[in-house]
Amino acid sequence: MNKLQKLKKQLSSYYKKEIIFNLSPASGYRSRCEFGYKNGSYTMVKDGKKVLLDHFDLPVSAIQNIMKPLLEAINTNPLINKKLFQINFRAVNQIVLVTLIYHKQLDQNWLESARIIETKLDINVLGRSKNQLLATHLTELEQYIDINPSYYLYQNDKTFYQPNAFLMPKMVKLVISLIENPRDLLELYCGSGTFTIPLSYFFKNVFATENNRESISYLKKSIHKNHIKNIFYARLSDIELMDAYKGRIFRRLENIDLKNFNFSHVLVDPPRSGLSNNITEILNKFDNIIYISCNPDTFQRDLDNLKDYKIEKLEVFDQFSNTPHIELIALLIKH
Repeated sequence: MNKLQKLKKQLSSYYKKEIIFNLSPASGYRSRCEFGYKNGSYTMVKDGKKVLLDHFDLPVSAIQNIMKPLLEAINTNPLINKKLFQINFRAVNQIVLVTLIYHKQLDQNWLESARIIETKLDINVLGRSKNQLLATHLTELEQYIDINPSYYLYQNDKTFYQPNAFLMPKMVKLVISLIENPRDLLELYCGSGTFTIPLSYFFKNVFATENNRESISYLKKSIHKNHIKNIFYARLSDIELMDAYKGRIFRRLENIDLKNFNFSHVLVDPPRSGLSNNITEILNKFDNIIYISCNPDTFQRDLDNLKDYKIEKLEVFDQFSNTPHIELIALLIKH
């Protein structure tokens, strides 16, 4: 049984319509990758064990093209490879950001060696260790999303960002298509604004929440770059947002009054663990919930806690081709 058949069976009592399945290319689609480093090789965890990689074709070409020469440059330079344990990649078009993560403090000698690699391979290199960041050049990436409406997004090596460069615009377009009779939007787990920015063109106001400080910083930068005036944001976890609804005072909300919003929709994009306990208490206030899930099991669990809602539309996105993982977007409406 493949993952789509499994999902259809799992959700058969919740959704009777045909599920639309959006395919990803089998390779060359990941714009964000994380690898371990051990014994001069890239590593990944497979079936609970760390395995050495001799070939990896899932990243976009900009990352694939530099993986081997970067590894050779690392392995031949003790200043670079000593106590290195992780190598992360991000790419926008042909611009690549590489983060090298260490169990040691980095110094000027490390930075000079990293600059040599940067120049030779035409990449941007970051070095991270505990409470330390050194950069050869860029520390962030700017991406132009060419859909209607077009917009810019920013990310760095620590912000969450949709990893599938092929499917991400399709996901945004689907979410936009789910909007009917919009007023204001409440967004939980907004990240650095993948959906926040484009949706702001369709709602009167958007109030976006996110618990990650770096993501909120880049959301702010994207708002400024796109000249948007109707997005309000706060660094709040979902539980803190629930407490704010109950009257708890937060300094982070000193210029925002939730009573001034007229929310017609809420969008949630939680981690694999799904929605926090009791957060459905807030969600039940809304007629329309757009739920983006990367875990069908927790999605099903959360559906059981949203008993007053039915799935009006559901599409699946094969974000991680050739893996068991799957992403889905659902519109839930009160019945």
